[in-house]
Amino acid sequence: MSYFQILLPLAMILVFSKLLCRVCDKIKLPKVVGMLLAGILVGLINYIPNQTILTPFTKEGLSFFAKIGVIFIMFSAGLGTDLKTVKSTGVASIIITMLGVVVPLALGFVVAGLFNGGLVGMTKTLVMSNLFYGVVLTATSVSVTVASLKELGKLNGKAGTAIVTAAILDDIIGVILLSFIIGLSGGAESPWKVLLKTLFFFVVAIPAGIGFRYLFKLIHKKFPSKSLIAVLGISLSFVYAYLAERFCGVADITGAYFAGLMLSGMDLTYDVDHTCDHLNLFFLPVFFANIGVSTSFSGMDGNMILFGVCYIFAGLIGKVIGCGGGALICKFNIKDSLAIGVGMMVRAEVLLICAQKGIDNKMISPKIMPFVVMIIIISSFLTPVLLKLLFTEKKNKGNSTPGEELPDISTKTESAPLTSDLPN
Repeated sequence: MSYFQILLPLAMILVFSKLLCRVCDKIKLPKVVGMLLAGILVGLINYIPNQTILTPFTKEGLSFFAKIGVIFIMFSAGLGTDLKTVKSTGVASIIITMLGVVVPLALGFVVAGLFNGGLVGMTKTLVMSNLFYGVVLTATSVSVTVASLKELGKLNGKAGTAIVTAAILDDIIGVILLSFIIGLSGGAESPWKVLLKTLFFFVVAIPAGIGFRYLFKLIHKKFPSKSLIAVLGISLSFVYAYLAERFCGVADITGAYFAGLMLSGMDLTYDVDHTCDHLNLFFLPVFFANIGVSTSFSGMDGNMILFGVCYIFAGLIGKVIGCGGGALICKFNIKDSLAIGVGMMVRAEVLLICAQKGIDNKMISPKIMPFVVMIIIISSFLTPVLLKLLFTEKKNKGNSTPGEELPDISTKTESAPLTSDLPN
């Protein structure tokens, strides 16, 4: 097959993505939704008889570009992670994050189990599959929340700081869980062996990353070239992704994320991330549109639709209960706790990446993808509206103090002001 056949689908994806992203901007939806819709729109070509645009060859090519794209996305997410914010907010955000992971995971597991043969007498394969449905729901992406909190003047308040910090920790825990579950499902290896291999990756990757930080500083000082440092940074993400998957059984996206994490917060970080942004003008739309192209609405029976509705509900309510409950434990008032739970409800690219990884590893059904997209759309619409209602009511009652510090149940640590948005 000739390579030029992929050029037309790529052109259509890029143009439609740009146009629909503009539309989503206008109606306050994440750009991710526009890219997904672009893919679904291009995917309609599949239903044209005897069409020669979306052939198995072109779909394989799109899938290849998408896999490279997800490495860039996770590397950029790691670069944008502000570890100083995590350190400054103490134990409270850790508790909020942990419950915000455990509750949606448990709800996703139960919902999947009930529709996947029952919760009693599950085989190892079913347990892993049901667990992965839960892991998918642990993802959080609070870009919509951050924008809403900025508009309300609450981003640097105690609830806003808790949401942003918990989302950062959520990403880290989520990618680790994803790798661990994939490792457990990969064969006959015992859980202990998988755990040891996963720990081995972090034991090696973190000290090596600290070494690379110093090396990059030296190179940047001696050869102050933006392009050189950007190429080295991207190369490091590829190496981390390769070694993680090849030798440690850890997902490649986890390796890429941690490569970015190791280079975050440096003077040179912007140069690397800026280059990734340019590359993502191509790879980002292709990744998300490829999900849209691959999304199929065929074969949907009543049972699958009911499962999807329950799964969406579990995804939305799980974060509200988990993160909101964690905030109550950490002595936030009821309205702030509810605001934190609602703020953590939004999902976007990380949710899609986790779901796609599960489909690629044959752990979850591709039929779940339309419902995953619905979680993103519903949460993106609901969150700004609910936050506005919560904070407006609070303001009218005179209960809020702008810029309040985040309470820490162990130490009284002053919260550092946020200077940038979350990468997600």
